[in-house]
Amino acid sequence: MATYLICHGAWSAGWAWKKLRPLLQAAGHEVFIPTYTGLGERAHLAHPMVNLDTHIQDILGVVECEGLADVILVGHSYGGMVATGVADRAPGLVRHLVYLDAFVPADGQSLSDLVPGAPPAAPVEGWLLPPNPSPPDTSAEDLAWALPRRRHQPLRSFTQKLRLTGTAPAFPRSYIHCTKKVGGDSFRQFADRFRDDPAWGFHAMDASHSPNVTAPEALAALLLSFA
Repeated sequence: MATYLICHGAWSAGWAWKKLRPLLQAAGHEVFIPTYTGLGERAHLAHPMVNLDTHIQDILGVVECEGLADVILVGHSYGGMVATGVADRAPGLVRHLVYLDAFVPADGQSLSDLVPGAPPAAPVEGWLLPPNPSPPDTSAEDLAWALPRRRHQPLRSFTQKLRLTGTAPAFPRSYIHCTKKVGGDSFRQFADRFRDDPAWGFHAMDASHSPNVTAPEALAALLLSFA
């Protein structure tokens, strides 16, 4: 049995993985998908000082209270920022670190540094970023489910620079690049970097940016391969 610890993307929460969770559990694995402060069912806790460190601590708090160890740590999209911080602060926790169409920051980088021009100049109330559009292949049924549950993202989670120890990880790392995109692809930079890097596993997935919603069976099969 493996333990999956998933760091979800921006504007999202644990609810967005409800299609994937039972697929991993049916294979006999444990799945933890904590919701970050200020999002999902914790949206009432949002305030201007919520930042990337807050979200890293959200995950580490679940690790401590649940007694987790030897986890397959998955970071999706913005969750790559969070997972990188978690793995750096608790490297003995991780069996395998998987970036799912995610940002892979270096020491001193913020998400805004990795996406030129982001975040928008005029966030709501000066500190909340409205959600990006859903992938165009998202079904009408899934849009009706997801859109009312998406929440504005605290600005500092995108602008705070991540501080890392610089210690080389002892655990394996893999990158999953979702290739079904329309327009720009903020994650191609990482796919190009890791595709031929022998220190990384690389997988191209014929899916749009949120396969936990649009292609859960295919994503589950790929994640199960890491167990």
